[in-house]
Amino acid sequence: MRALTGLPLDAYFSGPKIAHILDSAPGLRQRAEAGELCFGTVDSFLVWRLTGGRAHLTDVSNASRTLLFDITRRAWDPWLCELIGVPLAMLPEVCPSSALLAEADPGLLGAALPIAGIAGDQQAATFGQACLTPGSAKNTYGTGAFALLNVGPRPVASVHGLLSTILWQLGEDGEVDYALEGSVFIAGAAVRWLRDGLRAIEQSADVEELAARGDRDSGVVVVPAFVGLGAPYWDPDARGTIAGLTLGSRIEDIVLATVDAMAYQVADVLAAMVQDSGDELAALRVDGGAAVNDALLQFQADILGVPVERPQVTETTALGAAFMAGLATGFWSSTDEIAAAWQLERRFEPSMDAAERDRLVGRWRRAVERSRGWSLPEEGSGQGSKPGAS
Repeated sequence: MRALTGLPLDAYFSGPKIAHILDSAPGLRQRAEAGELCFGTVDSFLVWRLTGGRAHLTDVSNASRTLLFDITRRAWDPWLCELIGVPLAMLPEVCPSSALLAEADPGLLGAALPIAGIAGDQQAATFGQACLTPGSAKNTYGTGAFALLNVGPRPVASVHGLLSTILWQLGEDGEVDYALEGSVFIAGAAVRWLRDGLRAIEQSADVEELAARGDRDSGVVVVPAFVGLGAPYWDPDARGTIAGLTLGSRIEDIVLATVDAMAYQVADVLAAMVQDSGDELAALRVDGGAAVNDALLQFQADILGVPVERPQVTETTALGAAFMAGLATGFWSSTDEIAAAWQLERRFEPSMDAAERDRLVGRWRRAVERSRGWSLPEEGSGQGSKPGAS
């Protein structure tokens, strides 16, 4: 399954959800098999509504996240659909990400406007960051963090727990680009924990000022594994850990360590991507809410050892969708023109020496190991449930 889809079998993806819905009420499966029910991701629903129910379609990037799509053949896979229990009859037509795909109902928008760009959230953000060549990468700091590395026209199988996914297809006969993707479960959500849990700050914007008073040499390390660890560890039983506390530790040190943890986690994902792909990272483009934090981005550059670039337009998902639509309609003539349209706001150059980087990363990884397996049943407890479960 992973070889076909680039994904692990998990209820996070659409296929198992569809099967569960069809089995949840009598007659639904029969109606789906008869072609009376349709499935689609959010983009499919929007296109359906915009066209007045005339177009049932999706693009290759969204299709590649369903567990039903062969990312090499770029087609729904009958074997996967039968295995998971999803009738082929209910699936949308799969189209390029950038092409003249459909026209909006003129009664809705006043004109038959073209629908010309569709892509998944992170794929669109990657396009908006103009990561158009193999080896280029972006990271979005949201509630979690999402890093994607463009690996070019052939999918790369990961041995480090990363997802292999379609980035986009440009034009009806255009070549497909693929990516490795890694997800960090807790990034900006750790700042919310500082605000609402520890009450160390009154509002999220205060975190940069308080972290600036922290001391990285205090030895405090925070591993924000509040819901387990994502790539490249994939440990659902890891839990949040504060390591290295002494009588001299201060709240400022904990806040700094929490912000640093975002950078460490992203660095772990990108290191796995470099190992899987064989591509050296030249720079990292960033966006998302926490990308306004200059100190975070400087530390990210230091820990990676490569420049970090923040664009002038940080709403890169919307920008990427606009780029794709404009490319299909002729507003932009080529991806070279799109690359030239991307504008740098600030570039953070690494300034940390290799020995210090290795020391800090080594300390981080020791703390990660102490966080792992924490919610497993306690030995000798006789309980089959996790500690604290009710």
